[in-house]
Amino acid sequence: MNWLQVLYDTYEAHSHLVGRIPENEDEPPLLPIYHTTQQAQIEVVINEDGEFVRASVVPQPEARTIIPCTERSGSRSGRKPVNHPLCDKLQYVAGDFVQFGGTVTSGFANRPEEPYEMYLKDLQKWVESEFSHPKIRAIYQYVTKGHVVEDLVKSKILFLDEKQKLLNKWEGEDKPPIFEVLGARRADESFIRWIVEIPGDLESAVWKDMSLYQSWIAYMESTVQKKGLCFVTGKVSSLATSHPAKIRHDADSAKLISSNDTSGFTFRGRFHNSDQAVGVGLVVSQKAHTALQWLVRRQGMRFGELAIVCWTPKGEAVPDPLADTASLLGDLPIVESTGEADGLAFVGEALAHKLNAMILGYKRKLDVSSRVLVMAIDSASPGRMSIAFYRQLAGSEFLDRIESWHKTCVWIHRYRGYGWDVSRGAKILEYEGAPSLYDIVDAVYGSKVDIKLRQRSIERLLPCVIDGKPLPSDFVRNAVKRASWRTALDDNEWEKTLTIACALYNKANEKEGYSLALDEKRATRDYLYGRLLAVADSIEEWALSEANEVRPTNAARMMHRFSDRPFSTWRMLELALVPYKMRLGTKVKAREKVIQEIMDLFDPEDFISDRPLSGEFLLGFHCQRRALYAKSRKDDEKEEN
Repeated sequence: MNWLQVLYDTYEAHSHLVGRIPENEDEPPLLPIYHTTQQAQIEVVINEDGEFVRASVVPQPEARTIIPCTERSGSRSGRKPVNHPLCDKLQYVAGDFVQFGGTVTSGFANRPEEPYEMYLKDLQKWVESEFSHPKIRAIYQYVTKGHVVEDLVKSKILFLDEKQKLLNKWEGEDKPPIFEVLGARRADESFIRWIVEIPGDLESAVWKDMSLYQSWIAYMESTVQKKGLCFVTGKVSSLATSHPAKIRHDADSAKLISSNDTSGFTFRGRFHNSDQAVGVGLVVSQKAHTALQWLVRRQGMRFGELAIVCWTPKGEAVPDPLADTASLLGDLPIVESTGEADGLAFVGEALAHKLNAMILGYKRKLDVSSRVLVMAIDSASPGRMSIAFYRQLAGSEFLDRIESWHKTCVWIHRYRGYGWDVSRGAKILEYEGAPSLYDIVDAVYGSKVDIKLRQRSIERLLPCVIDGKPLPSDFVRNAVKRASWRTALDDNEWEKTLTIACALYNKANEKEGYSLALDEKRATRDYLYGRLLAVADSIEEWALSEANEVRPTNAARMMHRFSDRPFSTWRMLELALVPYKMRLGTKVKAREKVIQEIMDLFDPEDFISDRPLSGEFLLGFHCQRRALYAKSRKDDEKEEN
């Protein structure tokens, strides 16, 4: 129950935000307890005497509405969904709904007036309680008259067909506003919210009135009868019989805690009833689930049904564990020229300095006792949700692990643009660091990976970042394999896959201490063969460029074969390079010298072996390729000068 306690503490720490509608419509509000949100389509304005004034269609950016709810209505579903106590669909609030041909939910088909009667009965109890409110009394007076649909038709919000029944679908162009906001839904499914205009009252919208929130909370707490031991607080209090849904989004019906399966095997054989299994206080459940809903929608990351959120109970800023290094450092280019001969000698120092500064900045903002929580929730079925991952760490420990991940799963990447997709011709951001978990999955399985596989993959990667666990070996193997199939990918995707594969291989082999810059003294077979492939590729690419030919080089086409049988493939590539060397003439001498230097580092037995190469050959290939391009740029600058 630790997660419930932490979420409860989070709600209490942010109680000053409860019920406030953020100015930014994309930012969710922190809901009062016993409240939920709905997307409203129609707002009805009445006066303090319960008389109809006007109505209008709600613009979709303003459709989010905070409404009172009961335990049952907050997670309603099925054929006979219970009513909300104040704002709801037409079948509940309109006494003339059936008269105008409205279709009730299938469970009410035998008694179509039942939804309206349920709504009136619950609203009457609130009105007659000691916790009543002037706006509630006005709404009750209005709905008891039973002509809500008639008023909406007269106001040209809803429309009738030739049989004087509600028109649910609009045929043709020039759709009235209600059909625009409803989309594929029927007009008789419209959700109603109320505005009560009372002289001297500055807040007429019921979904923004703080006094009305408090009225409903006090009324709800007065109706709770079930008492028992709350396993979270350790105190005897009112217990929850049903727990909130709608955690990830407004249409989310999955629950983290549920015990409604009295005929199945949820607890039968161990307990007589659900209370013996666990008891959670009603207020604790409401506040904890509301806090989780707020966190997921405010700062969570969603991948299909999987939602991941990282937070501190007091609201301090923490780095995103799924993000790449460029995002954490503010999209700054962090591969900088050092003025050395190849411009790459001190690659790694800039990253270390900037990561240290970033982590220090977070540590200064965190309290000594701060906790950082990482939670992933997922649902295998529409009604059941599970906690797929949960960790609670000290703030300093969490930051140390984030820093370690970005310093060890590291390579030099250039697949990102400054705020745009690289394919649109954006200026490329070259950065040194770790890729995002999302991009890692792209490199392992491709960008068109099934959403379920993406979810499972990110779940498997999370412990590598948060717990420091080793990378799954199949991820490293698949990324290396895809990077070797160069001609199967377009140029941008291959560049991205190549550098991410290098980062993963580097992380999986930390003890090797690979340099991000070209290591001209490393004499391992796989690294040297990677360097040879890069030089061969650059020579042919240079010759093709001089002749204005656009096609893949032999090295690119045979890269996968080279990784499987390097010695025999190199002999073929070396012969294929002859005409290109002749075309370039003396200009190619420098690169021929590089080939000879690489050959001199080989152990003869290693060189003639045709056993497959490991992912290390990609590291040698990429480092040599960058070194050649850096030298080429400097030579071009000298010629211009």
